[in-house]
Amino acid sequence: MVLRAGREFLAIPGPTTMPDEVLAAMHRPAMDIYAGELIAITDSLLADLSRLFRTAGRSYIYIANGHGAWEAALTNVLSRGDKILVLESGRFAVGWGEAAARLGVEVEILPGSWSRAVRPEAVEARLKQDSGSRIKAVLAVQVDTASGVVNDIAAIGQAIRAAGHDALFMVDAVASLGCMPFAMDDWRIDVAMSASQKGLMTPPGIGLVAAGPRARDVHLKADLRTPYWDWTAREGEEHYMKYSGTPPVHLLYALRKALDMLFAEGAENTFRRHRLLAEAVRQAVSVWAERERLAFNITAPGERSDTVTTVLVHGTPSADDLKDFCRDTCGVVLGNGIGALSGHAFRIAHMGHINAPMVLGTLGVTEVGLNVLRIPHGTGGVQAATAYLGDSLRA
Repeated sequence: MVLRAGREFLAIPGPTTMPDEVLAAMHRPAMDIYAGELIAITDSLLADLSRLFRTAGRSYIYIANGHGAWEAALTNVLSRGDKILVLESGRFAVGWGEAAARLGVEVEILPGSWSRAVRPEAVEARLKQDSGSRIKAVLAVQVDTASGVVNDIAAIGQAIRAAGHDALFMVDAVASLGCMPFAMDDWRIDVAMSASQKGLMTPPGIGLVAAGPRARDVHLKADLRTPYWDWTAREGEEHYMKYSGTPPVHLLYALRKALDMLFAEGAENTFRRHRLLAEAVRQAVSVWAERERLAFNITAPGERSDTVTTVLVHGTPSADDLKDFCRDTCGVVLGNGIGALSGHAFRIAHMGHINAPMVLGTLGVTEVGLNVLRIPHGTGGVQAATAYLGDSLRA
């Protein structure tokens, strides 16, 4: 508890820090859900979410987290016994596939590495082998928050087309939407999903799905459709049908404010902010890794995401020891290692409502922890991060 007074720094990859303006937007009494302002907010959100996904297709809002949005995406386009191809690059695409398997879908995992991005050429080769077109959908994540990888979604989409395959392309943008470029229509994505609690700076509880024309055509014959997730049911005229019941009123006001803030900043400015802060983190980790006790989980520099960095810690003291010190002594909450990386890694999130003092403060506390715990590391990581930001901003 030595240095914990003051505001806690949350450096986990979701839920991320929420702006005060977003929190204030929720502070209102209950209201009429059948008329007036809330209907206008719903209409504006649905339009702006399609704008954020960069699609001419329709968007849908669910009272759910990302796992719920996974299920919404799956049930609206698949039927029992369909086969899908899941592109492994960490925990989350595989988790999406596991959800599909429990719904009665046959799942094939295209093996990948937790330290590298998906290889588009491997996707193309596998689809070319599927001469009978048994594979109905390909599932990928843009950023896997467990491994810290960013997959080249545009290149994967090109690989699907190069294979001459008609499988739907379904993408998880939970850890990228609002932080990094995402172009659903340009990249030929058929179904995209996301959630409110990461780059969209809103409390957990809203799941988002966008559907293109091919997905909506398949939807008409999908037999996994259920009343709550069903797109057709949510397209009814009555406002309550947009939510299959009572809308999440206060979360909608929060999301409206968050999107207003994102649009005011401008997409290119938002993306540049995330790129700069992510690279500042990478500069620090590169220095720390010089003593070989710490390392990037993602080995290829160009495959490291701009929203979360996963750092391996070899030996003892462990990643968990470092994480505990940062939280309990200094009030900085680093992310856990997930799945196969549990206990062997920590994660630094740099997404959403994040700025230079927050990132540099997190890096400074992490470096203090490395020193206190006597974990061998290269010195000057924070200095490297500040030098990089200074050079970049001066340029």
